[in-house]
Amino acid sequence: MSNPALVQFKGVQKTYDGLSLVVRNLDLDIRRGEFLSLLGPSGSGKTTTLMMLAGFESPTAGEILLDGKPITRTPPHKRNFGMVFQNYALFPHMTVAANVAYPLTVRKVPKVDIDKRVARALDMVQLGGKGDRFPSQLSGGQQQRVALARALVFEPQLVLMDEPLGALDKQLREHMQIELKELHRQLGVTFVYVTHDQGEALTMSDRVAVFNDGLIQQIDIVDRLYETPSNRFVAGFVGDSTVLEGTLGADDHHGRCELVLPTGERLAGVNVNQVQPGSRVTASVRPERIEAMLTQPAANDSNIIQAAINDVIYFGDHLRLRCAVAGQAQATVKVPLGDQAPQAGQPVWLRIAPQFLRVYA
Repeated sequence: MSNPALVQFKGVQKTYDGLSLVVRNLDLDIRRGEFLSLLGPSGSGKTTTLMMLAGFESPTAGEILLDGKPITRTPPHKRNFGMVFQNYALFPHMTVAANVAYPLTVRKVPKVDIDKRVARALDMVQLGGKGDRFPSQLSGGQQQRVALARALVFEPQLVLMDEPLGALDKQLREHMQIELKELHRQLGVTFVYVTHDQGEALTMSDRVAVFNDGLIQQIDIVDRLYETPSNRFVAGFVGDSTVLEGTLGADDHHGRCELVLPTGERLAGVNVNQVQPGSRVTASVRPERIEAMLTQPAANDSNIIQAAINDVIYFGDHLRLRCAVAGQAQATVKVPLGDQAPQAGQPVWLRIAPQFLRVYA
């Protein structure tokens, strides 16, 4: 995506006590029209970043630009951004239509235009005909749609969302994720979305910025983020990973090495990710990239490690094996359903293709 930046964070820092930085030297470009998710655990800096963009928090240092112009000292109501919160923040004494109309009313839009735009916004979130109801008469999912309609009704160029689906049950949350993604596609408005749920971020986003300890650990399109995490934190936080510990053997002069496990087993052709041969390393691999074999392979078969199945967990469309590997933490393997169901206690041989291993110092 080559869209120009709508928002730029330049060297932004935030501290509340003058000592510890919640956000550290943040440089971030938010592209016009993209769906960007800020993903990370509690306390990682993602929500503080969103609140600084909204104007509810002020940076301790650095500058925030909108279309190249500083907005760091612009109050929230003059930034003209749509906001959607987890708790909906609807006025309980107002009807749905009045809640959605509120941003237009405070902007002194003519009444005839308000009615048209409210009706259009409610239709957009599939709530047409419910404008005369009160929030208490709606389900949680419907209330969240009202909050979304209110954020979009005045046609902002940027919509900020702070864990807006967190209060919904799993099935409704997944349904709303698809609806939000489709709505974004239709409108072309820039969405910035805060979540701690990596599945949610991967489902909806064009790009994801992974935060930890006040820093962006990686920002990338979703498939690259998942397949080529830049460090061990990203590998562990985004999706499931099986982690192996070992030592890098000699370089083959093509940027690849052997990963030598404590048992002496070897995984050849591993991309070393700029780690020096001889280093102690951890290597991560996605559980669905591991091939599990219940019969012992030929002696000359390569990139095989032996394990034992500790547990078999049924997930509906696949099985998840928890395997004991000598000298390692427990390995997780995802296998498709088949005629031959693995059993706890069985030996298993795990084939790991080197292109799926990511090595970290």
